Amino acid sequence: MARIEFRNLGHAYGSNPAAPSDYALQPMNMVWEDGGAYALLGPSGCGKSTLLNIISGLLVPSHGQVLFDGKDMTGTPTRGRNIAQVFQFPVLYDTMSVFDNLAFPLRNRKVPEAEVRKRVHEVAEILGMESALQQRAAGMSADAKQKISLGRGLVRKDVSAILFDEPLTVIDPHLKWQLRRQLKQIHQQLKLTLIYVTHDQVEALTFADEVVVMTNGKIVQKGAPDALFERPDHAFVGYFIGSPGMNFYPVSLDPDDIGAVRIGAHRLELDSATVAALKRAKGSGGNISMGLRPEFIELAQPGSPGTLEAEIFSVQQLGTCQLVTGSVAGHPLKGKLGSDIPVQPGRHWLRLARPETIFFCNDERIAR
Repeated sequence: MARIEFRNLGHAYGSNPAAPSDYALQPMNMVWEDGGAYALLGPSGCGKSTLLNIISGLLVPSHGQVLFDGKDMTGTPTRGRNIAQVFQFPVLYDTMSVFDNLAFPLRNRKVPEAEVRKRVHEVAEILGMESALQQRAAGMSADAKQKISLGRGLVRKDVSAILFDEPLTVIDPHLKWQLRRQLKQIHQQLKLTLIYVTHDQVEALTFADEVVVMTNGKIVQKGAPDALFERPDHAFVGYFIGSPGMNFYPVSLDPDDIGAVRIGAHRLELDSATVAALKRAKGSGGNISMGLRPEFIELAQPGSPGTLEAEIFSVQQLGTCQLVTGSVAGHPLKGKLGSDIPVQPGRHWLRLARPETIFFCNDERIAR
């Protein structure tokens, strides 16, 4: 396994990039530690595959360096990087048995046959495929074929890292949770460096120790799943993580009011320290917005501190909670309330000023 480091790493497909929009991958510095489980998460076109291809050596970056354990690998071709990669669709030999498919990467490297058999059985046991080792891959289900493909990536002990490029896309939804659990188990048992690319937040948050969130070719936050949910550093993280995502409200400031901000024409009371921090951020230039996750929306007494009146349009029972949809000061609202809380469509007061409320300036979280 390897410690993977990026130094001022970026990539532009055109020549002489000048603006951030000219980059498919904006310059960055980052370290992924040996033995970690990481996920690259973001929408299609955000740069995930570009970054993965740079790690594997399929693409040479236009800027910066890639280092494995301190050694510059930027110009090293794929065959010299000792990387295993699992793709979106299964890559295997249909005419071979499951055993021979799993053994192929080892035999290709002249590993002794006794060690090959031992390692193949270890990986097959982890994947739950011991009873299928003598079956031909042809005719097997899509999820079974992808398990074989996963096993081919896992069977070697000496790889620098294993890269997964949306490997569960072709798997039936009811089987995805099982494969995610097996991947987590594999990481815990084998301590491999795993990098998992996906646009599915559930896959990323349940698989990885750390998640790297990307948008528009830029890494906007790297952190543990709970940090991404509770303390998003960027408004995009608040929007993209969670179901539904974070509520956002544009905030204006009154220079003479040290105890509140305004959302539209409505005054929202805040503590003076928070207002002072928002004014400092505003002073450096930028737009201020407030974010609050649906999970932290709560009903309040009319006119109580830190509340605004909202219009609730609909209430959906989801079993464990109620999803309310409405508006605050003309801006959309989504909230999750306890299933035992009586609420009907109409006017309600909601507590929006909470410890979990996050403020942003130009989409970057304001430290308070």
